[in-house]
Amino acid sequence: MHVPTVAELFVSGQQPEVLFWVGCAGSFDQRAQKITKAFVTILNKVGVSYAILGKEEMCTGDPVRRAGNEFMFQMMAYQNIQVLNNYGIKKIVTACPHCFNTLKNEYPELGGKYEVIHHTTFLQQLINEGKIKLKEGGIFKGKRITYHDSCYLGRANDIYEAPRKVLEILDAELVEMKRCRSNGLCCGAGGAQMFKEEEKGSTRINIDRSNEAIDTGAQVIAAACPFCNTMMTDGVKLAEKEESVKVMDIAELIAQSME
Repeated sequence: MHVPTVAELFVSGQQPEVLFWVGCAGSFDQRAQKITKAFVTILNKVGVSYAILGKEEMCTGDPVRRAGNEFMFQMMAYQNIQVLNNYGIKKIVTACPHCFNTLKNEYPELGGKYEVIHHTTFLQQLINEGKIKLKEGGIFKGKRITYHDSCYLGRANDIYEAPRKVLEILDAELVEMKRCRSNGLCCGAGGAQMFKEEEKGSTRINIDRSNEAIDTGAQVIAAACPFCNTMMTDGVKLAEKEESVKVMDIAELIAQSME
């Protein structure tokens, strides 16, 4: 896939309408790379003018700040802000709620003020504008789908409707878990927990959460965060339900259903 970088466009005097912030998971994690590809496929089909930073993109610093290393966070943030401001970036879209939250809520006080959109909201906008056209009798028609609310999307930023609205156009049967929306349960990876050993306890959070999703009878667990995706996939594997239950990002569901 050819994905333009901001530097390439800059040389020819152009600027992307949207900067796609890929994030560490979307760049390096094999599973999350598929989400990145799915989202880029949608952007290409719809004809959005976008670019990525490529090698100039550093981690936003979310995990180090959550883990308590404020100095490291500020160093990373300032470096990113300098790059973004140099290119005159105004609008950023990202498929990671952690990057989204950090760029949107924590960069402004360090001098990084941008319009930051999560990919579910961006997809909803494209659907509303009639730019996303789905195949007749889509792959997910009539299938049961349950959506897991990411903490950084839901409780931290109050985004509950956009992902559900996007799923609605798939013509599937949406089922909610008992703990959903503002009462949702964390997948167990937030707050830098993704990168540390578990503490003592009887059950891992992601197993609890995955079982709640499996109990809805859904064939697809829809996620909107690479961390949630990893944790839910692990839970489904442990329950030995890999054949009957798929964990997919909303971008993947849309990319597979598009004309």
